[in-house]
Amino acid sequence: MIKKEMIAMLLAGGQGSRLGVLTSHVAKPAVAFGGKYRIIDFPLSNCINSGIDTVGVLTQYQPLRLNTHIGIGIPWDLDRNIGGVSILPPYEKNTCSEWYTGTANAIYQNLGYMEYYNPDYVLILGGDHIYKMDYEVMLDFHKSKNADITLATIPVPIEEANRFGVAITDENKRITEFEEKPEKPRSNLASMGIYIFTWKVLKDALIALWSQKGCDFGKHIIPYCHQKGDRVFAYEYNGYWKDVGTLGAYWESNMELIDLVPEFNLYEEFWRIYTKADTIPPGYISDTAAVNKAIIGEGTEVYGEVYSSVIGSGVTIGSGAVIRDSIIMKDVVIEEGVHINKSIIAEGAVIGANTQLGVGEEVPNKLYPNIYSFGLVTVAENTQIPSGVKIGKNTAIEGITLPEDYPNGVLESGETLIKAGDRL
Repeated sequence: MIKKEMIAMLLAGGQGSRLGVLTSHVAKPAVAFGGKYRIIDFPLSNCINSGIDTVGVLTQYQPLRLNTHIGIGIPWDLDRNIGGVSILPPYEKNTCSEWYTGTANAIYQNLGYMEYYNPDYVLILGGDHIYKMDYEVMLDFHKSKNADITLATIPVPIEEANRFGVAITDENKRITEFEEKPEKPRSNLASMGIYIFTWKVLKDALIALWSQKGCDFGKHIIPYCHQKGDRVFAYEYNGYWKDVGTLGAYWESNMELIDLVPEFNLYEEFWRIYTKADTIPPGYISDTAAVNKAIIGEGTEVYGEVYSSVIGSGVTIGSGAVIRDSIIMKDVVIEEGVHINKSIIAEGAVIGANTQLGVGEEVPNKLYPNIYSFGLVTVAENTQIPSGVKIGKNTAIEGITLPEDYPNGVLESGETLIKAGDRL
């Protein structure tokens, strides 16, 4: 019989709709981050750095790029004969077939996978957070408390606590009360969406609540287990952790990487972040280029100027182009004379010569003010922007756009230009 002390179940099926056009064709965990990584690289790297060699990755929304990126797990040393990484999409069953309808429902539908490894403990992870955590230390805490469930928690500003599940604990870190996204939080100790369950406790709870519509850990499983008297504890984490669920948070966390002393350091030898690496030539910076405080990916050619930006691999930046405070993902072409300010440009986009992005006054986006904000210009993957146009702030562009799509050569601040169907 196969026996694993702890296996990980990584929830990576979310759309990430608050990232707007960045996730039109790709799941949020597969979105590029930090010039060469994808968001899912961080929890996967945490697993192997923590000694966890069995990881089930639950996928659903737009899984192709995510599946291709993970492959058989070679970059993370997860290509194992026993264990390793397994992609777990929804599948047809004898009695019924359904999509994953909630975080706990997704885990319930994979009981067979977990039972195969007969674990003592199961680690539940999200696939869309940026952080470094040694899960082995969290497991030691779980064992020391003789816990049934341990939640990883982090202090947050009290005014932001209503976005999270919040825990109230006693002097021994045992959770006495737990509320999921309360209107008026009574604690600032927020759940990070990372749980360690003793296997029997998890299995029993999933079976007991299997018929619950949209069964979710924060809304259903944790309250159920707490109410029936299970020992639920809070493991307080005080390192860097960022939920990059909004464009503002995504942009901000990338910009933090290029600080003189970055709070989140990609260059530490003792806790490496692994990723699938393409075989591409080295980068090139010409004698006409100027680069200051920037991450530059492999295979990128810089003939213009780059300031305080994160540039992916295979990017071309033409002469006379100036990029400031922006994220440029892989294989983007920026032609001559382009000026880009505080923008996010997704993979494969082409920005025509002498175009200006991020100009004018900042006004709310007319269609999706809660998504396209923070003064950003957001350009979807494989989008084409014609030469010589001006694009304002809090805007989104997707598709192959033409000069006539820009009245008087301008996309005003707060406008949305979608040429690829009815998408956010």
